[in-house]
Amino acid sequence: MRLFARLLLAFLLVVLLAQLILLVSAEALAPYTLRGHIANMERMMGPMGLELRTELESGLRFALSLALLLSVPIANLLSMGTAYFISRQIGKTVWFLAEGSRAIARGNYAQRLPVLGRGDELSELAQAFNQMAEALEGVEKGRVELIATVAHELRTPLSAIRGYAEALQDEALPKEEGLLGILRELKAMERLVADLSWVSRVEVKAVELRPEALEPERLLKDAEERFLLAFQEKGVALLRRAEAGLPLVWADRERVGQVFSNLLTNALRHTPQGGRVVLGAERAPEGVRFFVQDTGPGVPEAYRERVFERFFRLDPARSRQEGGSGVGLTVAKGLVEAMGGWMGLESEVGRGSRFYFTLPLWREGLHNLNLEALR
Repeated sequence: MRLFARLLLAFLLVVLLAQLILLVSAEALAPYTLRGHIANMERMMGPMGLELRTELESGLRFALSLALLLSVPIANLLSMGTAYFISRQIGKTVWFLAEGSRAIARGNYAQRLPVLGRGDELSELAQAFNQMAEALEGVEKGRVELIATVAHELRTPLSAIRGYAEALQDEALPKEEGLLGILRELKAMERLVADLSWVSRVEVKAVELRPEALEPERLLKDAEERFLLAFQEKGVALLRRAEAGLPLVWADRERVGQVFSNLLTNALRHTPQGGRVVLGAERAPEGVRFFVQDTGPGVPEAYRERVFERFFRLDPARSRQEGGSGVGLTVAKGLVEAMGGWMGLESEVGRGSRFYFTLPLWREGLHNLNLEALR
């Protein structure tokens, strides 16, 4: 039996039961109440009141039965109409939900439910379903875009490897040069695979963290020492600036190093020879704010929110040529958020960009708590 029919039948059974209880109660209680009134009349009217007892009881039963018989059909019609309307509303919502679920199962993530009613549980159920469908549609869109982007990213090194292999086979290229070219492209593919692994981990919040109390100045110095040679080779100045007396932060040393690595690699890639990159830290209301500021071309305002999207590039050809996979900023932002901070960007076209992120302060007594406690 369909849900609508079951609901309607249940409502009607409730109505019939209520009517039966009403009839039985009226027949049982009305004469009892009347006898009390007649006893008072007997005391007031004497023998005449006694003569009226039978006639009054008979008249009461007749009037009561007639009133009930006349009101029952009207009550039935009204109750049936109400039961039909309510059952239909519930049945339609459940039917739409079932149809929408089947559409989602078939891959139609654009399916949405009409919201019947306002402010009740059924309308909230429909709204929750629509929110779920919208989220699934976004996930599916991201999955399709990810597959297309990865296929595109892999096509370039695979084509190069194929070209080197064919050149070696035809002896059109020295063996050493061909092998070096193949190894270079394989390393590019390895970087892409590693970046994709980190993107997946930060997006599902599966990053393993080992937070500890860290000195901001030490973090800056470690990052500077690691990248100083690369900056010198390109002819870009790398400066370190930090406010005096910065408090300890609570973070994972290795993950913070990875964030600095991604930010400094991005800054080095976009800063021309003779430019300058400043690596620094300063106090902030939410903790300690670290920043990497370059003198590159800057990011147009229309793209500043998108720079943290995976595989987004302002200049795809240049980034791919220099080894960028387009996910470094995505990974950096995800790692910072996993450590309880947040990341942002300030930029001016033609004058450079300033990527910054915050880390929470270390507080004595909290070093044994997990990161969720700090949030």
